[in-house]
Amino acid sequence: HTHTHTLASSLLLLSGQMVRFDRLARLAVTVSVCLCVVAVLHRLTRPASHASAIEDTDDRPLTGRSWRSDPPPDDFTYDGPVDVFRRNAFNERQSNLIPQHRDVPDVRHPSCASLTYDRNLPMMSVIFVFHNEARSTLLRSIRSVIDRTPRRLLREIILVDDFSDTPVDAHLAQMDLIVVLRLPSRQGLIRARVQGAEAAQGQVLTFLDSHVEVNVGWAEPLLQRIKEDHAHVVTPIIDLLNDDTFKYSAAPLVRGGFNWALTFKWKSVPPHQGDPTAPISSPTMAGGLFSIDRGYFFEIGAYDLAMDIWGGENLEMSFRIWQCGGRLEIMPCSRVGHVFRKRHPYTAPGTSIGNVFLKNSVRVAEVWMDEYKEFFYKARGLDPKATNYGDISDRLALRRKLNCKPFKWYLQNVYPELRVPDTVSRAYGAVRLGAIHCLDSLGPGATFGVYECHGKKGNQEWTLSRSGELKHGENCAVASTGKHVTLSPCSEDKLPISHMWTLTKQGQIKSEMSNMCLRAELKNSAPVELRPCAVETEQRWLFEHKNDSSDDE
Repeated sequence: HTHTHTLASSLLLLSGQMVRFDRLARLAVTVSVCLCVVAVLHRLTRPASHASAIEDTDDRPLTGRSWRSDPPPDDFTYDGPVDVFRRNAFNERQSNLIPQHRDVPDVRHPSCASLTYDRNLPMMSVIFVFHNEARSTLLRSIRSVIDRTPRRLLREIILVDDFSDTPVDAHLAQMDLIVVLRLPSRQGLIRARVQGAEAAQGQVLTFLDSHVEVNVGWAEPLLQRIKEDHAHVVTPIIDLLNDDTFKYSAAPLVRGGFNWALTFKWKSVPPHQGDPTAPISSPTMAGGLFSIDRGYFFEIGAYDLAMDIWGGENLEMSFRIWQCGGRLEIMPCSRVGHVFRKRHPYTAPGTSIGNVFLKNSVRVAEVWMDEYKEFFYKARGLDPKATNYGDISDRLALRRKLNCKPFKWYLQNVYPELRVPDTVSRAYGAVRLGAIHCLDSLGPGATFGVYECHGKKGNQEWTLSRSGELKHGENCAVASTGKHVTLSPCSEDKLPISHMWTLTKQGQIKSEMSNMCLRAELKNSAPVELRPCAVETEQRWLFEHKNDSSDDE
């Protein structure tokens, strides 16, 4: 308005008495409109910058084609309660009944509400990759981002359709901030995410699964941490969306770990973590939800594009971030609900998800784990020479180029809680009891006992480690306070005393916790029990091989 009045006054002085005021007023308005048009054109045509955030004053709501509050659900019928889980491994019918916009409980720690963030945070591109995702969960995921992300922080939402059987609704592509990329063939999560990242215009890439609901204030903690250091890779706390009811529940405070089979594990946060709002150092991430500076993403090698579909890429990126100078953290004031499914509903073209996951995991071990990869092969029961994992020369070259640290450094400085297995066991092989019986896992389950020796290893192959574990595969004998002893997953962290056993001179296997010994009757399928140690045949165990000539007692 100031520019308009100044221009009108100037024109009046120039025209004198010969031009009528109403004509001048109309002329002034016309010029003012022209100036506005020029300003808008300048704004629309200026080049996009990955490094700049939108102006501080730009908190306007979305415009353009209006969002349908409740788009029609998929035209699909279900045959009974099991069938509703068939396509997506969650209750699709229940999801279709829930509005696309709904409130979720604010489950942040109360201290989070008092935190302040820089105004000029970097803008992010949110990337959803999906393949045959239920339309209701996809739309609710998108809507939650739109509803709970300040406009000045959201550059765009990129939907990467990994060749779903049915393309996304046409109206989605016409909406503000929505960019739809439909891939011409099935690429899998890993390659599809890279294509989404290449198309992104935001300084920060935020990858989200397509069955999530972001919570209030979720974006600012992530962006603030990345602004402080572009080598920070950050994740929210991943809350729980029930796969049947879609109820939103707060998740416990945990961080990412793994076992030697390279299976991701949630682990408790170390007790020294005091401030409930402070970043939590995490050895690994689940991989479905995280934010990373776009330039840094490509600088450290994006994803391993020789990996297929899904699986193992989260550990590969976690190792790479830490070993190559970055930092992986969980921001506890950022919360996002996620549907954790009990099975994978999608397939891998030409193979199985299990085979894909195995191949990807082998690539992780060969590129990043150095001499420690032998523990991976042992945990998986694999022959390294018989495993086909493709060409890794470019990833090894990347590791050299980035001057990445060895895996030993990672274990010592990032994940010292992970216990390194013994390289040489104390005793191993079949464990004989009496003339014809051997210690036997007796098939799946927690109970184990003895059976006639068959000499074929399998469920009669045992190891007594130097640290005292009596192991069968990835399971260990665990003593109780009574006479019962079970076969349970071995501890990946500090070894509990209930997992520790001693082989005596008399051949007894004695519990360090109870000072009682393993005993079993000499008959097929007889269970092992803890009994007071005694010199008797039912407690005298003979290992097939021993690596130590001395006995413990």
